[in-house]
Amino acid sequence: MNTIYHKLKYGLAVLMVLTLFFSCSKDGNPNKIGPADLTGQQGGSNDGVIRILAIGNSFSEDAIETHLYNLAKEAGKTVIIGNLYIGGASLEQHKLNVEKNASIYSYRKIGTDGVKRTFEKTSIKTALADEHWDYISFQQVSQNSGQLETVQAALPTVFNFVKENVLNQNVKYIYHQTWAYAQNSTHSGFANYDKDQMKMYQAIVDVSQKVKNIVPVDIIIPAGTAIQNGRTSVVGDNFTRDGYHLTIPMGRFTAACTWFETLFGQSAVGMAYKPEGLSAFEISIAQNAAHMAVLKPYEVTTMTDFQGGAGGPLTSAVLIDFGNNTPSERWNQVNSFLAGTQINMKDSLGSYVGIKLSLIERFNGVNADGPTTTNTPLNMPATVSKYSYFGNSKGAFGGMTIKQSVFELTGLDKNLTYSISFFGARGNVSDNRETKYICTGTNEVSVALNTSSNTNKIVVAKGVKPDASGKIKVTVTSGENNNNGTGFYYISAVRLMSSN
Repeated sequence: MNTIYHKLKYGLAVLMVLTLFFSCSKDGNPNKIGPADLTGQQGGSNDGVIRILAIGNSFSEDAIETHLYNLAKEAGKTVIIGNLYIGGASLEQHKLNVEKNASIYSYRKIGTDGVKRTFEKTSIKTALADEHWDYISFQQVSQNSGQLETVQAALPTVFNFVKENVLNQNVKYIYHQTWAYAQNSTHSGFANYDKDQMKMYQAIVDVSQKVKNIVPVDIIIPAGTAIQNGRTSVVGDNFTRDGYHLTIPMGRFTAACTWFETLFGQSAVGMAYKPEGLSAFEISIAQNAAHMAVLKPYEVTTMTDFQGGAGGPLTSAVLIDFGNNTPSERWNQVNSFLAGTQINMKDSLGSYVGIKLSLIERFNGVNADGPTTTNTPLNMPATVSKYSYFGNSKGAFGGMTIKQSVFELTGLDKNLTYSISFFGARGNVSDNRETKYICTGTNEVSVALNTSSNTNKIVVAKGVKPDASGKIKVTVTSGENNNNGTGFYYISAVRLMSSN
């Protein structure tokens, strides 16, 4: 009896050890995350859930972790989204990781409930065993994304490992076409493309067209083309937050729309999902940039309908800073006093409104003798009120006589009228430096302000109606009461508001 008892006791102990072993990862390490510890939604391809896995880095994080789930949900799709993340990971690093079965990924997983959970120290093999993936994507690190030889050297090893270990033999493979850097990017890898955005974009496109000759991918997701399309809109080269990672939310939303439309074959244009912080106009730009990329994945489509003119009244004022100093939050800075300067403007909430300012006739230069403390409805920070652009209509200054300066506002709604408020100041002077602001559309409204030692006065041109093309021209010059011998005039700040 004692022998039987000890055998039973030994058998139970072995069973407990085996249970503990199999509840851990396949490596048997209780500190690692195994499939049993994950969301447990593994199933067949006929359960109605669409499973998407990216083997990537921060660029896949930008593209799929924030908005793709909600877009799919609106379309009636139940999805699970996984991202095997290592910041800055290249295909070469993924290759080394599969060769070593390295458990070093941050596995971000959005379940069918829309909740993102993160499992650290996960291997590619563990993540492949976690779900019956329908789509698996690969991508190259951004600085090498236009260098074909780097993809040829590493992608086959990663692809073959995935193919050998994936549960779903009908899985479709994706290559994620990433985006070119902003033209002013300081990323060291930009030197690979002579710091030329279009050269980088063309190189990325070339690789994404040839990748099917390296491994048998089924789908190319043209996120890079979508971002490049968007750059032809009034948003311009403002789709990255640091020169290479996408802006939050607009850049990320554009990439997510591209993934959504490519995978599900449904246009993103007109979808109701609205990321917080985006205006209807910005949403339309993102949706259309993605849609055009899906239609033409290897070439830029100029967004001619989004060059300006969002239409409709402004929901928030557009604030404009003339002064070429440190930019201030909520203010659109005209960063040069020279003719040819253009800016695509946002409202005070940070949304692009489709209105462009173009400087047609220059100012003389920058004056830094304005007040740092003001009391006006514009609520200017010191960096706005202290600096101004100036001209000189009566005599030469610095070898120039600038009789007037002119800028145009385009992309306005021709069916609305606008109120334009002006502030200008030159401190510590007692003569009359009256400045006249003439606003011309289908009508003309002229207002004048004595800018000498001004701290608390603005003038407002009310009821200005754009011309048939949606344009208002603003001429700045000295007023009739200006008694300064050189005819100095000034502009520091403008506020644009609309009325029905």
